[in-house]
Amino acid sequence: MPETTGASYASAGVDIEAGDRAVELMKEWVRKTQRPEVLGGLGGFAGLFDASALKRYERPLLASATDGVGTKVDIARQMGVYDTIGHDLVAMVMDDIVVCGAEPLFMTDYICVGKVHPERVAAIVKGIAEGCVLAGCALVGGETAEHPGLLGPDDFDVAGAGTGVVEHDRLLGADRIRTGDAVIAMASSGLHSNGYSLVRHVVFDRAGMTLDQRVDELGRTLGEELLEPTKIYSLDCLALTRTTDVHAFSHITGGGLAANLARVIPDGLHATVDRSTWAPGAIFDLVGKAGQVERLELEKTLNMGVGMMAVVPAEFVDAALTTLADRGVESWVAGEITERGAHTTGAELVGDYAK
Repeated sequence: MPETTGASYASAGVDIEAGDRAVELMKEWVRKTQRPEVLGGLGGFAGLFDASALKRYERPLLASATDGVGTKVDIARQMGVYDTIGHDLVAMVMDDIVVCGAEPLFMTDYICVGKVHPERVAAIVKGIAEGCVLAGCALVGGETAEHPGLLGPDDFDVAGAGTGVVEHDRLLGADRIRTGDAVIAMASSGLHSNGYSLVRHVVFDRAGMTLDQRVDELGRTLGEELLEPTKIYSLDCLALTRTTDVHAFSHITGGGLAANLARVIPDGLHATVDRSTWAPGAIFDLVGKAGQVERLELEKTLNMGVGMMAVVPAEFVDAALTTLADRGVESWVAGEITERGAHTTGAELVGDYAK
């Protein structure tokens, strides 16, 4: 028999009251990210940022980026841990923005769920807000969308967009790089938010591992390792721009170390990175062995222990390493810039990893 009662948004699977409660729960976390330039509070149709703050710039350039965290969200869903995935989101967006030397200003998020669980949504926003604090930017707004019928009740995804600003004559990139520059590597916190389709296939489908399985080499469970938040380098990179003459940064994300570094290497020059200068973390070895993944395949998919790279003149190496050490960032000289030969590409890895 067909239903005789009138249809409603709730009967279609959308709970407006749960959405309202989620907004109330997240407000305190959003407030923690506020910068002086932010006007108004959460709940308006648009976030407001006072652009008069840019008057101190001679020629301000706005930098924008958008991203998500990929299939890492499925690890959070399976573990029932929702307050770290936001760190990953902020890192993926704001560490792209800082690569050109831009100061992160503000960010918005988009959370798509199959069913609104207010506490769960609030936990996701809590992680985003904490990430924004670490990146020095404000969370000025966002959207929570409920998609019943398209997503399962426990399914979700997150995405975000951010804006930063850099003075025109301080813009970093390939045109600044010179022969003899040093390539400085900054350690990653683990896999970050890339390559999880490969990682999940290897550890679950091929190795038959479980998230609650303790792995001695990792010193914790597999789930804890896979959910380790992406390191946010934004303020560390900005500190380098104040203490050294940085020429370029490269955020090591999808595509791996060599491909991402090559994006900032100009025609005619070549970056050589020596694998022997560091030992990738145990998770990279685990994925390689469990899936019989060849080294080159690992390197073009995962960060192999390096989350950000800086290209600086040789005379600024000591200052750069000191600045990063003072900020608690593990870093080392991993390579150099030379003239490009007839058979070389923009960047390559050489040698064998340290043990």
